Amino acid sequence: MRQVVLDTETTGLEVSQGHRIIEIGCVELINRRLTGRHYHQYIQPNRAIDEGALAVHGITPEFLADKPVFARVADQFLDFIRDAELIIHNAPFDVAFIDAELKRLDPSLPLTADRCKVTDSLVLARAKHPGQRNSLDALCQRYGVDNASRTLHGALLDAEILADVYLAMTGGQTSLGLHEDGADQEGGMQTGSRIRRLDSDRPALRVIPASEPEVARHEERLDIIEKASGKVLWRSSMVE
Repeated sequence: MRQVVLDTETTGLEVSQGHRIIEIGCVELINRRLTGRHYHQYIQPNRAIDEGALAVHGITPEFLADKPVFARVADQFLDFIRDAELIIHNAPFDVAFIDAELKRLDPSLPLTADRCKVTDSLVLARAKHPGQRNSLDALCQRYGVDNASRTLHGALLDAEILADVYLAMTGGQTSLGLHEDGADQEGGMQTGSRIRRLDSDRPALRVIPASEPEVARHEERLDIIEKASGKVLWRSSMVE
């Protein structure tokens, strides 16, 4: 199962006003594991950046002056997301901007939803936590994801953070703490407890099989349980 967690930064909020993408960040998940592969590109929009947008992401026209236009990077970007499930927070916003760029290239090109399955993590969060704040920052706090470096929005950084949030939110676990005093009021973890990613190329965990005496003691304990209850579900599942 290949998924791509995606985020964009733009010149403004309204695609209908001709605003453009200026940054794309993507990270790859395969079988719910970060692979270390990513796509990141700054883009020259050939238009002004709204002051409000600049305050959010801090990407200036001067910085983008020598960056390629979307047409030059489109093939590489589309190759990266091809046939993947896209995980996007508030997906309609980013998808609308991507589709607008594709339409500028060629109105006959397939749009995002024709190329990929799109999953909106904001919709998932609202269903899981109705009536609560479900911004990316709020979800980081709820799930104990470290976003200390997120002083400004950035597409690649936000995609990496969203990947952590998505995996925590869809993993059936809202806290990794073992004690009640480590949880906040929403069932997440305190600010000091953080989920941290392990290296994707880390060595496999060593498997240490039980010794013969340990297996024998285990079977003796199962015999006691079986005698008391009449059935041991663990043994039944092993037989099946």
